[in-house]
Amino acid sequence: SGNSATISNVTFVRPAKFYLSGFSNIPHVTYFYIFLCFVYIMTVVGNVLLLSVIYLVKTLHTPKYMIVFNLALIDLCGSTALIPKVLDTFLFDNRYIVYEACLSYMFFVWFFGGVQSWTLVTMAYDRFIAICFPLRYHSIVTKPAIAAMLLFSWVVLLSLFAFSIGLLDRLSFCGSLVIQSFFCDHGPTFRLACNDTSLNYTVAIVVFTIIMCFPPLLIALSYVCIAIALSRIASHKERVNALKTCTSHLILVAIFFLPLLGTNIAAGTSSLHPNARMINSTLTHTIPALLNPIIYSLKTEEVLNSIRKLCKNNRMSKIASSIS
Repeated sequence: SGNSATISNVTFVRPAKFYLSGFSNIPHVTYFYIFLCFVYIMTVVGNVLLLSVIYLVKTLHTPKYMIVFNLALIDLCGSTALIPKVLDTFLFDNRYIVYEACLSYMFFVWFFGGVQSWTLVTMAYDRFIAICFPLRYHSIVTKPAIAAMLLFSWVVLLSLFAFSIGLLDRLSFCGSLVIQSFFCDHGPTFRLACNDTSLNYTVAIVVFTIIMCFPPLLIALSYVCIAIALSRIASHKERVNALKTCTSHLILVAIFFLPLLGTNIAAGTSSLHPNARMINSTLTHTIPALLNPIIYSLKTEEVLNSIRKLCKNNRMSKIASSIS
């Protein structure tokens, strides 16, 4: 299968296609796909709405909302990279995927997940400066500073994932071509290779550490500093007000990291049924993107007021045009 080229008497096999085994023998699994379809539609609506509000309302053109804008954009792209393809694969039973398509699919799903993770770190940084150095907040957290931080995470993660997925190109696949996952996941794919995958394994550990271990640690550290700063604030009311500005961020962090870490720990320590792992993993990859805009829009007065203002202006212009 695929193109064979003889390199130092070893046949190097690059497959033409992989087969995604995904969800097998789950009763009534169609309902799950319909649910995913609904999740995707709502994710697009919610994030496009949030992006539009931030873009249209000039008062939201602040460093903090640059980060929220970045997160909404990532959620939109990440869901679009994953859900339509999952539905195409399983709902319409197109389980074979061309080798190159598989690698690019893997790249986009992991890349957007990684950027989401580091965007939450940037948000934690914003809260940390706001509460620990309130007087210097506007001189430290500037638009150029936040733009640089976000751009830096995009570029570093882009290079990191391009490198780790580029390494798969050195592998020869002479045995099974069945990927035991619902998308072209990195681990299940490189484990199929017949030649030495130790480098791929090492890089996978490094990538996992960079996107799954460092971010929650840094966020936890920033909240320890925030807690210390708040303990020094005399009045209870000020403490509560300062904490309120963190609640939406904390909820986003919990929704994003807890299920991911939970699934990985469970998969590593117990014999978690593959289907349970996959359904869990699908939800982990898709639900945060659906909830982020809802949490941000409903928990933040600024966004709600901006939406009201936009609706009002829209009504006014309609009335004005009907009068004239």
